[in-house]
Amino acid sequence: MKDGTELVQLVTVRNMTRALRFYTKTLGARLNMRGSGGMKNYWASIQLGGCQVWLVAPGKLEKRKLAYTTFVVTDIRSTVQELQRKKVKFERPNRVSSETRIEGPIAIERFGSAAYFKDSEGNLLMIWENPPGM
Repeated sequence: MKDGTELVQLVTVRNMTRALRFYTKTLGARLNMRGSGGMKNYWASIQLGGCQVWLVAPGKLEKRKLAYTTFVVTDIRSTVQELQRKKVKFERPNRVSSETRIEGPIAIERFGSAAYFKDSEGNLLMIWENPPGM
């Protein structure tokens, strides 16, 4: 790939209006562009932090169990608290090893910290904080 190549995160949605409301009002994203005409309910581009995210309503949705979308933050505790104030419900954290520390919805490991929640469309999303010094 050449310089100028941009990575775009793709998130599938069932209801574009509901998803846009969640991502802009709850997560604080900025709407870049929404499809027009026949594409109005099938595609939108948002900016969330330093990441461009495309919301897409495909003809057939796949079943998933893993988080495909991860947002890397510098302070996971304050991010979780902010989202909880906005009524985001976090998943129960998993203990990966005997060294895992659990703080509310956050699983803290020596290699980083994670918290999971679902968006308005049922997609599992992850918030991640790298360990200090990384």
